[in-house]
Amino acid sequence: MQARSEQTRQILVHATAELIADGRLSDAGLINICRRAGVSRGALYHHFSSTAALTAAVYEEARQRVEALAEEAFRGPVADTPKRFLMALGEAMRTEKVVRAGMQLAADGSAGPPRLRDDLLAAVHERVTEAQKAVEEPAEDLADLAVVVAAGIETLGHTDPSWWDGEIAERLWHLLRPLFDRDRPNRGGERRI
Repeated sequence: MQARSEQTRQILVHATAELIADGRLSDAGLINICRRAGVSRGALYHHFSSTAALTAAVYEEARQRVEALAEEAFRGPVADTPKRFLMALGEAMRTEKVVRAGMQLAADGSAGPPRLRDDLLAAVHERVTEAQKAVEEPAEDLADLAVVVAAGIETLGHTDPSWWDGEIAERLWHLLRPLFDRDRPNRGGERRI
């Protein structure tokens, strides 16, 4: 019985995410969510006290996912971390409706601010700044640039999903890498961030 209950809960979260990702937050009303999920109002209220609590659950699932993406992208050697992050973010925005919906939400399930998108970009700025300080580069400037590119890819993809294609992140990184890689040899003689 526990597994079925969790399955219904996930169906509700994903149905809500689809409505938000494919439209806007106002599309995720009680009737639309129940219809999309194929459940009764009673089932929704059994799992969530309100639609706001349900959209907050979408936010939380998306937050966990984007934190995992960022953690993975910034783990290990710092070379190409912005590229790894941009490619992972683009792929998640393209293929994961929970992430796409969650980026539009605040922690309370409202339209924000601050939205998950804002929190993610602040975290990227902090991580790039830390990485650049380690190699004595203009950390704030490069962090600002990384945030602008990430925000641009995320925003532009809502009207043209091709911006979320890894090829675009690859092309942009080809242009940006020299800025992040100036005069920084590592112990192996390779340049690094």
